[in-house]
Amino acid sequence: MTVSVRKDAVAGPGAGPGHSLVWEPEAPYNLVRTVGTLQCGAHDPAFIHHLGGIWLAFRNDDGAATLRLEQRGALNSARVHATAWGPGASAAIESVPALLGADDDWGPFDSPGFQESLPELARKGRYLNPGLRLPSTGRMLDAVARVILEQKVTGIEAKRAWRWLLVRHGDEAFRPPGAPAGLRLPPTAAQWRRVPSWDWHRAGVDAHRSETILKAASLASGLERLAAVPSARQVTAALCSVPGIGQWTAAEVLQRTHGCPDSISVGDYHLAAFVGAALTGRRTDDAGMLELLAPWNGNRQRVVRMLYSSGFRKPTYGPRLAPEDHRHR
Repeated sequence: MTVSVRKDAVAGPGAGPGHSLVWEPEAPYNLVRTVGTLQCGAHDPAFIHHLGGIWLAFRNDDGAATLRLEQRGALNSARVHATAWGPGASAAIESVPALLGADDDWGPFDSPGFQESLPELARKGRYLNPGLRLPSTGRMLDAVARVILEQKVTGIEAKRAWRWLLVRHGDEAFRPPGAPAGLRLPPTAAQWRRVPSWDWHRAGVDAHRSETILKAASLASGLERLAAVPSARQVTAALCSVPGIGQWTAAEVLQRTHGCPDSISVGDYHLAAFVGAALTGRRTDDAGMLELLAPWNGNRQRVVRMLYSSGFRKPTYGPRLAPEDHRHR
């Protein structure tokens, strides 16, 4: 891995200097497939595809940052150019390699012996989608709030709620020249705590999820310290100590914040049935899924990502889970 960093002048009131980085991975790399999982729907105000680049807005210990990522070069000669602006720009640039999956080692997964142990669909997914890494944001509260919004509802409902709440309660991100309109920062802990009950209602968020986000926001400083804890077991235990957060939520958070290669979303509405259908042709439950994935302990999340990347879709029977409209209750 080769990294070069520089500081550039950026025009614009309040922008301060822009900080730039060029990251050159030593293996095939695909930026969109790697960080795309961090986008909460096509209309996520904190993650916008615009004119060949990916724009992100977030906060770190130094303050708010606007970050632009762009991949140049083909898969086998990729370079990622990153530029950040705002008070948190320097820290944002320092976090870019982890965000891009630089710490994610696929070496054991790619060894011939390990490849031979994989089901055909997982191998197919890896071969069809080389360059995939597992990103690590290190931003706990943002991930926790987003995943809580996804608890026991459809993806459409969760994405709508995230967008609605960011537009009304997140701050506008700094827009350097060329940045897209509508880029917004996720709410701070204080801003989450100030969301009135009627706005949760308008966003379609029920009382259980709003109360859980408020509890997490009240513990934000402790949650953020978990970003530096390498043990997935310890992070999971700490997250599950927050009322309203269980194993599924903790696993989904770890996948985003720590790039955990083994984190499995037990309790997911679709995952167990998908894994069972992909590996055996038959649906299964959570216990059956864990048994099927046991041969790849330590890399179970990688296997799941490869199964999804293969293009396999499980057969559908009966009606889909219908969105609930909590705004009229």
